[in-house]
Amino acid sequence: MSPWKNNDLTPAQMIMIGFFLLILSGAFFLMLPVATRDHQGASFMDALFTATSATCVTGLVVKDTFSYWSGFGQLVILILIQIGGMGVITVTVVFSVLLKKKIGLKQRLVMQESISAPQTGGIVRLTTFFLKAAFLMEGLGALVLALRFCPKYGFFKGLWFSVFHSISAFCNAGFDLCGTDAPFSSLTAYTADPIINLPVLALITIGGIGFSVWNDIVENGHHFHAWRLQTKIVLFTSAALILLPFLYFYFYEFRCSAWAGMSQAERFWAALFQAVTPRTAGFNSVDLTLLQGPSLMLLILLMLIGGSPGSTAGGFKTTTFAVLFLSVRSVFKKEENVHCFSRRISDELLRRAAAIVTMYLCMFMSFAAVICCMEQFSFTAALFECASAIGTVGLSLGITSSLGPVSRILLILLMYFGRVGGLTMLYAVHTHRQAPFRLPQENIAIG
Repeated sequence: MSPWKNNDLTPAQMIMIGFFLLILSGAFFLMLPVATRDHQGASFMDALFTATSATCVTGLVVKDTFSYWSGFGQLVILILIQIGGMGVITVTVVFSVLLKKKIGLKQRLVMQESISAPQTGGIVRLTTFFLKAAFLMEGLGALVLALRFCPKYGFFKGLWFSVFHSISAFCNAGFDLCGTDAPFSSLTAYTADPIINLPVLALITIGGIGFSVWNDIVENGHHFHAWRLQTKIVLFTSAALILLPFLYFYFYEFRCSAWAGMSQAERFWAALFQAVTPRTAGFNSVDLTLLQGPSLMLLILLMLIGGSPGSTAGGFKTTTFAVLFLSVRSVFKKEENVHCFSRRISDELLRRAAAIVTMYLCMFMSFAAVICCMEQFSFTAALFECASAIGTVGLSLGITSSLGPVSRILLILLMYFGRVGGLTMLYAVHTHRQAPFRLPQENIAIG
């Protein structure tokens, strides 16, 4: 019996099982001889790692995507990215709609959970709108990228490169085919190329905003007062998390001696690209190993925050970060309630935000410590790799392909956790039962 038809499964469990089955299916296809250029097929560990990275739209790779995988293997990876980015349940429901199958309440609840929709009413229409908009954006991005790739690689190969990178950027996956220039080079050959940078940055940002935010903006247009609180917080937080890192990279990092040969145009585009891509796209347009220590720590923070709820991005989400920031502000201002844009934020949301961030930090730091102990790499490099995995980013300091089997399994677990989401996993394994009584309250000293 498929998990979709099993009425005993909760929406959270169905989402977890859906991603798990997709990963296993992808690993099976990547192990086929036709999937690799040497016609030997990938090992189970390499196939599982790549399938997890693609399905969880991460971008960490142990094999260069262009030079190791054949056209068939690249197509499998792209399909995993598209389904993983849109959400397994979302794509399944769309097929059900196309086949004119009835969508029941249970399925609608799963769809609501999958895309973080505010309500189940109109959820099918909302989901089909999201997919149509996504394909439109990916198509427009591919057309712009074709202006650069088609002249360089020829029409058909250039078109494939354009489609692949457009989908990878919109789904915040970070997989690339630029191994033609050098293995694992990402977009470093296009540091100051606006024809590459502009569409990639736009696709990353739009894909990471969140489906419900799109719908809110489409329905209410420029009427700011009519936007939901989530839309306002997502847009303001996302703008701040792009602008402030851009200023840091432009005025400090890319004026250091390691980047002495950069032109002003290269500094501008490199600063903007590195401000956007950590949340959570995984492309890089410069050699990240040359970055200063503070810059690496900033990237780690941005990778952990990630994108917004119901988007193609990972991380503990911009809204979670904003809620915690607002909570700190309310403490300093000695306010009784946390509020924003004339709306009060519930204590339940504060507890959820604290729980999510605590889970992310504990897993990310403990796994990094284990990897550092087992491998011959610095703790900073291990932290960077683990933040990239749990944030489903894909940025790397070049150590992924050198990790041992145990370390790779740890990264696989982090990628899976980061894509499914902390609360989803908690709800999947724990059934809430209301206590029949309340215990006495007693205060303790903190701080």
